[in-house]
Amino acid sequence: MRHNFLVLLIIALTVTSCKSQTKDTMEQHKYTNDLINETSPYLLQHAHNPVDWKPWNQATLDLAKKENKLIIISVGYAACHWCHVMEHESFEDEEVAKLMNENFINIKVDREERPDVDQVYMNAVQLMTGKGGWPLNCITLPDGRPIFGGTYFQKEQWMSALNQLSDLYANKPETAIEYAEKLTEGVQNSELITLNTDEAIFTTQEIKDAISNWKTTLDYNLGGNNTAPKFPMPTNYSYLLRYGFQAQDQQISDYTNTTLTKMAYGGMYDQIGGGFARYSVDAKWHVPHFEKMLYDNGQLVSLYADAFLLTKNELYKETVIETLEFVERELMNENGGFYSSLDADSNTASGELEEGAFYVWTKTELQKLLGNDFDLFSDYYNVNNYGYWEHDNYVLIRNESDKAFSQKHNISIIELKNTVIEWKKLLFEERSKRDKPRLDDKILTSWNALMLRGYIDAYKVFDKKHYLDVALKNAHFLVASQLREDGGLNHNYKDGKSTINGYLEDYSTLIDAFISLYEVTLDEQWLNTSKQLADYTFDHFFDDTSGMFFFTSDEDQNLIARKMEVSDNVIPASNSIMARNLAKLSHYYSNKHYLKTSKQMLNNIKESMIEYPSGYSNWLQLASDFSSSYYEIAIAGPESLYKLKEINQVYIPNKLIAGSIGESDVPLMEGRFNVDETLIYICVDGACKLPEETTERALDQMNYYFEK
Repeated sequence: MRHNFLVLLIIALTVTSCKSQTKDTMEQHKYTNDLINETSPYLLQHAHNPVDWKPWNQATLDLAKKENKLIIISVGYAACHWCHVMEHESFEDEEVAKLMNENFINIKVDREERPDVDQVYMNAVQLMTGKGGWPLNCITLPDGRPIFGGTYFQKEQWMSALNQLSDLYANKPETAIEYAEKLTEGVQNSELITLNTDEAIFTTQEIKDAISNWKTTLDYNLGGNNTAPKFPMPTNYSYLLRYGFQAQDQQISDYTNTTLTKMAYGGMYDQIGGGFARYSVDAKWHVPHFEKMLYDNGQLVSLYADAFLLTKNELYKETVIETLEFVERELMNENGGFYSSLDADSNTASGELEEGAFYVWTKTELQKLLGNDFDLFSDYYNVNNYGYWEHDNYVLIRNESDKAFSQKHNISIIELKNTVIEWKKLLFEERSKRDKPRLDDKILTSWNALMLRGYIDAYKVFDKKHYLDVALKNAHFLVASQLREDGGLNHNYKDGKSTINGYLEDYSTLIDAFISLYEVTLDEQWLNTSKQLADYTFDHFFDDTSGMFFFTSDEDQNLIARKMEVSDNVIPASNSIMARNLAKLSHYYSNKHYLKTSKQMLNNIKESMIEYPSGYSNWLQLASDFSSSYYEIAIAGPESLYKLKEINQVYIPNKLIAGSIGESDVPLMEGRFNVDETLIYICVDGACKLPEETTERALDQMNYYFEK
């Protein structure tokens, strides 16, 4: 009965959301806790709460055991709106703090610094409630085994839960322990990957079956899924862009372009300053949660660059350019590293922290600023019922193309574009007078790798040297600051210090980025570093039993479970990125072990991929590579970089690039360099056609059309 009561308590008290922030605490600090010694902006935001917060470390965990107290593990991140709401309502409240301090050891965790901790306790909360999100609040036994959890709690709910749990542990500890044992077993067994011993065969029919399952969930009118809220899912749209093109599926191609267009038109995209917010709360991509995350923008730059390469849609090019301008202006450190995020909240004129305050406009403000241009502006950006949000505020949103708008208003495209540029300048200058959202200035290896890949892809498509310069500066920073002498990576960089042993996400994303950097520069140091990092992951992350990689290194502190990340989400799963990396490296280095591992990993999740393709879209990329022709394009000779730039003007998703302008140590390039001529070799599975001197004839071997 007590067990059933606890389950009902969990269900009754859990409220799900992924929400953000209110005020910084008092100017003159009445309280200071142990978080004052941390570097994480999120942890420092809580350093003056009356709650006696402690960071996640062994000393804190040992203290809980010593005092035999339940642990509150509260996880969030600096840009999270509802994390800040709960802080203001509960963690800044002295009554709540007294209850927490007397009965619990209180640990604050930055999920971006410690994704391993977040992963384990998010899994526990999802098992308990069927839901997840941030803030994440989990109550555990003194040894870290969970007994209760949820996301955002109102003050009264939170206090009620804490009182009942502390009473339960004081009076019936055996009940809490019994429940914790069962829940911990569930966490340890959930999402376990078993070795698929069937032959690793991948077919185009399986991919068609997966897409058929996927099509039922799509919103063909507004893009994205046919639900709200709507998240930009770069990995999904990147694959669907490819599938629509290769399978000649016009419905999927139209859907993907609708999605990219609506996202770029929407309020989720900052129409004045560039860059994307985390997601929109509605179906039309209008009102976002206003936090801007590095990982979203890095991946979306890659996506829009590829989409431009395929479609030549100028909207996609403008989106890439404006997003990268935002990144350099707001998120780039002078050392070449990229910061993590901008908060959803900022100060209003009255000094109150409010979500979206920096980005929204009132009609009165706009009329005063724009004067005679207001009517045209209001039609372009929908300062009307379509663009209205709340409290007299509008979130700017478009709903028609420049061509359609110019025809409606009988003005030329050039005149319209110049007018829009002037509007943006005017509003940008006015907006700059407002208090800016708070910056999370920690630098994460994995997120930097995603942004690095974005710059590489932008350079590849638009041939703008500045993008390559930024990419190289970031890559050299990561090598100098995050790559250790033992060959491993660190996860975090802040205030000149590199900390936290790297996770699989750091290795997989950086290997991918460095392979891509090699493919545009032909500088073999990046390819060699990728191989060295891959070999390191086999030594410290690989699981021989399943043929997959753990998320944490074997050198990390043991949590209640050692998890594997296999489902692609907003960021692809570290295992899917790793599987694709190994497939590519197997071509470059003629390494059968890499290829066998990659195929086994894909084989392990094939059934799930077909049944739930939107959660395995990066795996689908690999399945497509294995199920049809995958081209090795090798370019050798003094004009290799020139030929490479020509090839990069064609959308070819099923390829890798190898090349050299001199003698090469890469096995794939062996014996191919000739100082007197530049030749292009097109190979599939080690079988090569005759080399060609011209890009046009080489691409013709793959049935790709080259237009000079």
